[in-house]
Amino acid sequence: MSAHEIDKARRVFDDEIAGLGAVRDRVGDEIVAAVNAIASGRRRLIVSGVGKSGLVAKNVAATLTSTGTPSLYLHPVEAAHGDLGLVAEGDVVLIISKSGMSDELRGFVPALKQMGVTIIAMTGARDSYLGRHAHIILDTRVGRETGSLGLAPTTSTTAALVMGHALASALMERSGFTAEDFARVHPSGILGKRLTLTVRELMRKGDAVPLVDETTTLREALFEIMAKSIGCTGVVDGAGVLVGIITDGDLKRILAPRPNALDVPVREVMTAHPKTIDGDMLAADALSAMELNQTGPLLMFFIVDDGGRPTGLLHLHDILRAGLSIE
Repeated sequence: MSAHEIDKARRVFDDEIAGLGAVRDRVGDEIVAAVNAIASGRRRLIVSGVGKSGLVAKNVAATLTSTGTPSLYLHPVEAAHGDLGLVAEGDVVLIISKSGMSDELRGFVPALKQMGVTIIAMTGARDSYLGRHAHIILDTRVGRETGSLGLAPTTSTTAALVMGHALASALMERSGFTAEDFARVHPSGILGKRLTLTVRELMRKGDAVPLVDETTTLREALFEIMAKSIGCTGVVDGAGVLVGIITDGDLKRILAPRPNALDVPVREVMTAHPKTIDGDMLAADALSAMELNQTGPLLMFFIVDDGGRPTGLLHLHDILRAGLSIE
């Protein structure tokens, strides 16, 4: 790509940023009115538009639905052929249209008015057909479309999309939509997992947890480490309480100066007081704790009960397999 083409590409960003800035400066009481209309009572929200505005409308409807404002998309043409049955008196219909003059609106808007709905227009033309018939206008007018011709819907669609995001954000705040609410409607996504997946759901349990008694020799502990293939073993006392840990790294540290250490009890060479976490801790938080450990990153945590007895082990690989990663 030549320097000229790079400059042209950057100019598109500059044009759209300038267009958004102008729309931002005009945002005022009308967005409060829109939030009031949508949030009041049990009103349903229908989002509509045609062409490029229709694509934006679908995105806005999806964003609203996923952030606590159930919405559905309705095509104006399909509405005239029976889908208007989705709309009921008292609903709110958000119509997105740059010009507000699309032919498809001239049959759609009167039908909506007859049904007694509240019409919110997201448009760049207040004096358009749509603007004159709307109860509330969200002004998305931009100076010009970006690009060499300045004709294709570019800056205007960006402005409409961002206005939709602003509306969704305001509605989230009005309804008190929380991270837990977000997780409930995104149960399978990475964001949902970060907010809901706990250590207990991922940790290794039972025989999969490497453990040896503190009187066990280092040689026998080595066999346990090799058998469980996790790179460590926990050490418990006679009451089953976790008192130490031996890792692959510890073996090198121990055996280099003491080749005969394989025959000593592990209590003499273990790392005492290993770090533990609670099983109810979020897996994402456990991952952060591994990464941000003050003395260096960790690969695993033991999970213990109220009496200090190990109930599981969580390895870094268990978290990564679940699809989580450091942000």
